[in-house]
Amino acid sequence: MTGTEARYEERSAQPRVEQLPLAHLSIELGHLYKEDFAGGIEQFRRHFLQVRPYVAAARERLADVLGPKRTPRVSTCFMIDDYFDTFDDPPAAVIGELVQAAGENDLTIDYIAREAGCARAGEVSPAELILDRLVADPPAGTDGVWPPPQESGWLTNGDRPPGTSSRPAMSSNTGWRPPVENARNRHSIFVAVEIFSEQDGGRLWSCPYLAAVWQLMRLGMLRHHGRPVAPPRQATDDLLASWAEMPAVLQLNAAAEPFTAYRTHSVLARRFLNIETAVGIVLSQVAVDEEVRLQVAKRAAGEGFALPEELVERIAYVFDGDATRVL
Repeated sequence: MTGTEARYEERSAQPRVEQLPLAHLSIELGHLYKEDFAGGIEQFRRHFLQVRPYVAAARERLADVLGPKRTPRVSTCFMIDDYFDTFDDPPAAVIGELVQAAGENDLTIDYIAREAGCARAGEVSPAELILDRLVADPPAGTDGVWPPPQESGWLTNGDRPPGTSSRPAMSSNTGWRPPVENARNRHSIFVAVEIFSEQDGGRLWSCPYLAAVWQLMRLGMLRHHGRPVAPPRQATDDLLASWAEMPAVLQLNAAAEPFTAYRTHSVLARRFLNIETAVGIVLSQVAVDEEVRLQVAKRAAGEGFALPEELVERIAYVFDGDATRVL
């Protein structure tokens, strides 16, 4: 046999892309760092008191969109940052105070997530999965001076980051050329995002990058060999005994609507504004699995639920104050 040999494969042999249950909306009630927990439950009470009206407004808006004949499916979640620092107290103590403070403000936390779970969830690294799907957004007319993000650890939304020049290094007059945003509206808002740095023990993922992975998890966009990545596990005493045993996403409320949702809404302190701006840069350059994208789009259409094509348009935020800091 000469030439290229044809290869035939049964369709049934290919990994089946599993579907996930989907709520209409996932509401993030906050993001906790170790130093925030040091202030005690009073800080959490102030936080949830501040969050409560925004949660009510998001639920009301969704109900108006769906109309009186459909029941909104809404789940809530809370992110704990155990990636950049480790907690001295076990999960049961940290989560117990969060749940109590939320309940005192008529809020229920359905799911608790670990930021470390966005980097590694069992045998799978959600961060690595997304890194392989990054497609950098090159400006028109450029020749790719910057290496790909998988090598450089950087993403931008335009051309010519500060400190670069198109002239030879030894030129007597290198000049200055401003950075330019790709999709600018009259004037540029240029953003460069570091997605990881190289450490002795491997890559250290950046906070904005892990936050982008977190959004993709909530939107139900991650699969590994067709299977869901980091599905929620029901809370048990064993899982709450240590951070090492705790899964990436823990379900606290057995009656909760699905963790994954068509749209997300996050109520965060204003200090997260720059981070979430960077999240938008990352998400705009992620090529999600086409079959997953079509699955979600088809299901939303079947429910008559409007779903933007762009992932960044499916996420919403409220930034207000910083009630977890000492006042």
